[in-house]
Order: sequence, then C-alpha cells, then structure tokens
Amino acid sequence: MNRVGRALAAFAVSVAALAGCSGDGPARDGQVAWGPCAPAPPGVELDPRQECGSVSVPLDYREPEGRRISLAVSRIRTAVPEKRHGVLLLIPGGPGSSALYRPSTHVKRLPPEVLDRYDIIGFDPRGMAASTPVSCRLGPEDTTLAALRPWPAPDGDISENVARARRVARACAERGGELVRHISTGNEARDIDRIRQALGVERISYWGVSYGTYVGAVYATMFGEHTDRVVLDSNDDPNPDLVARGWAVNYSTAIEDRFPDFAAWASARDGEYHLGADPGAVRATFLRLAARLDREPLPWPGGGGTLSGNVLRDTMLSALYSDSGFPKLAGLMRAAQARGPLPAMPSPPEAELQNSAAVLIATICNDVRWPPPGPEYQGAVARNREAFPLTAGMPVNIFPCAFWPEPFEPPVRVGAHGPANVLLVQNLRDPSTPHRGALQMRAALGERARMVSVDSGGHGAYLANGNACGDRTVTEFLVTGTRPDRDILCRG
Repeated sequence: MNRVGRALAAFAVSVAALAGCSGDGPARDGQVAWGPCAPAPPGVELDPRQECGSVSVPLDYREPEGRRISLAVSRIRTAVPEKRHGVLLLIPGGPGSSALYRPSTHVKRLPPEVLDRYDIIGFDPRGMAASTPVSCRLGPEDTTLAALRPWPAPDGDISENVARARRVARACAERGGELVRHISTGNEARDIDRIRQALGVERISYWGVSYGTYVGAVYATMFGEHTDRVVLDSNDDPNPDLVARGWAVNYSTAIEDRFPDFAAWASARDGEYHLGADPGAVRATFLRLAARLDREPLPWPGGGGTLSGNVLRDTMLSALYSDSGFPKLAGLMRAAQARGPLPAMPSPPEAELQNSAAVLIATICNDVRWPPPGPEYQGAVARNREAFPLTAGMPVNIFPCAFWPEPFEPPVRVGAHGPANVLLVQNLRDPSTPHRGALQMRAALGERARMVSVDSGGHGAYLANGNACGDRTVTEFLVTGTRPDRDILCRG
C-alpha cells in the first residue's frame, strides 16, 4: 500500500525539529498567521522564502465546536505575482508522511512556469510531526521496519503476526489518546478544505502522490466544487470495500511488475555484483538467498541488528521504489552471499518511527472495517506465498486493523460527479501502486479524469523518472488547465 510501510522506510522530517512553527497562533476562521519556520531537519535545506503557520480544525467533525487540534502549514509564494493563478497544495503519501518542508524541496524540482503561477503549499496531516502529533508508544519488538509489514515466519506460520497485530492495536487503544480514532482519509479531506478556507481561496489545485492520490480523489468527491487543477500521481485503487487492504494485496503483483527492472540492471553488472548473468538468474539468486537467510540470519549492526530473509525482502520492497535503490540492494545481496561484512543502512529515529507508525495504522484501520482474526488469514498467506514468492505471503497477512474498533463512518466512494479537472499520471511498473490499480481510479472518476501512463518503473511519476512526455503533459495541465483529449501512453 503506500503504502503500508513505505513511509516508514524513508521519513522526511524529524518530529523534534518540526515541533515549532512560529507565528501568532493557529488560524481558526480567518487567514493563516505566517511566520518563520523552525529549522529544517537534517538533509533538508530550508528555502529562505518558506513561511510556516498553523490552522485550527475540529478533532471530531461530528462535534465542530468541541476539542480542536492544530495543522502545521507552509508556503512559498509565487515567483511572479502578476502571473499568479492560485495555490498548489502538495499532498503527501504514506499514510504517515509529512509535507511541511516540501515547498523548499519542490521549488528545486518544479518547472519555472509552474512556480510562476502558484503559491506552493505544504502541510503535516493530522497526527503528524508539527501538527498535533500522535504516538501509540509501541514496544521495540514492534517498531522495526520489517515488523511493521506482516512478514510470515519462514515456514509460513502467522501466529507471531497475529500476536503482534493484537498487541499493536491494544497499544494504540490504550496509549494513542482520543486523536488516534479520528485520523482517517475522510478527515484529512475535511482538514484540506479548512486549509483552503484559511488560505482565502475558493478553489484549490493540488498534487497528490501515492496515498495522497486517494486523499485527493476523496477531496474531489467530497468538495469537488472547490477543486481547480488536480494531479494524482502513482494512484491507489479506490475500491471502497477494501481501501488499504487492497493496497496491501497489490504488493504481490506490483513487485512482480517491477522486479524484472532490477534483475535486468543487476545482470548487466554481473561482473560487479555476481548475482546472475541474466534476469532469471538474478531472481533465482534473490529467492535462494532469502531462503538461506530464513534459516541462517546474519548479524547486521548497521541495519537494525539482523539480516533475515524477511528483512532482505523488506529491503527489496523499498529499494524498488526508485532505480537509485538498485545499487544498495545489489550491494547488500552481494555482501550477504559472501556472509559479510554488510553495508550500513540506518533506521529512522525512534520518535519519527513511532509517530509515522501511529498515523499509518490509525488511517488504514479507521478508513474501513477489516476482517476479524480467523483461519482465513493463514489460508490466504499459504496461497499467496506459492503464487508470489518474492513477497512470501506478506500482502495478504493480518494487520492490527483486525483487532480495531468499528470505523466511525464508511469509506467515501470516489465518484464521477464533479468538474472534469483531474489528471492521473502513472508508471507502468510501480512496485507499490500498480498500473492496474490506477485503472480502477480512472474508472471511478470517469470523464472527470484523463490518464497519462508512463513507460517507466518506480514509485512516483511526475518529475521523477526523466520521462519528458509525461512531465510535459502534467506541466502543461498545471500551467494552462489543458488535458489530453484522451488517455495517453508516454514512451519517453
């Protein structure tokens, strides 16, 4: 899913660093009180033009005059005010990712003609980082990256996954506070509309990526009259009966779509990595190595403590998000074959991990009811392991949502009623949000949408893979509002 665990593999911000955006207090029913931002986290260069502020929103929209929480927001104003068209909100993926500092990072990526026309707006979703934060204070056994995805035992047994799912759900219920039950996609869409109002605009443009595409589609369904130009990049399947359950299942086929890209890359460099002289041999090497590590894990002081088969599989999932991850995965496999020393791959800081994990779990569990615990999970894992050995049954395994209370509201059914102002952009070989799922988003939106399919691999399409045709089509839409007459395929 974005998907489940993706945000936990590469966090963008430090909770401590984000704890203070200055200003004169949160906007409730008026404009944002803009002021200086807190220092940027390590690895992020704060653009001196970026301003920060906050917006006050209801904790529970069913009680609009009740307890309120704060949303951290940021902006970089248009480079050419006389050309200003409006605001462009950056909706992050995850669930469990921050976008507060993305105006600073994205002004380096976005074309000048886009920067000329928009104020670039970032925000931390409810529960995240500089917004009113949430944590389930999970135990150390439940916060490793591999533990946050439900990888079965080497023999396929899921009893440990069931115990962990129950333990995590209980921790969130006991330690997550009232906020943990009010983090959902529907509420994030309502929050975005409060941000829109605080920005003083009637209509809002946005660029949603990964899970942000589902947020963007839900907003376009709930508040379509307030949408301007909508870009949904790396799309989730919006099936309201499954929601995040479906995103998790999609890992099975999405990894099969994407792994051949890595295998071809590695086989072309067999003299360096020794993983196989052709893609089939690389795949066989990966499966053989994972099975060996299931039996004989290696100490990994620089990567979380132990390199097991499931840790290798989990590392592979994250590495396939971008071609830039290929050398790290190949280097780890080469070292593991030789039984060390293994390269260092640091884990996120504990506070970030706890915060993002809580937002992730709360969102996927509050969005839709999941099947309760039962023998069906074990059977599904057994069948999935046989059909999709690269992911070893994880995508259909049990999540904490099986032990979660009933959601407060049903999922929003993304629909085709509303302005025809949506452009989808999608890689053909996405390891997390597969092209077939994006087609379901396209079908749900109907003639409101056009789709740009990009002949690339990886997660993230616009300005991410050097595909000139795809980038040009999205940029033209943001600048002029013009979409293709029909769905198109961009080869390069």
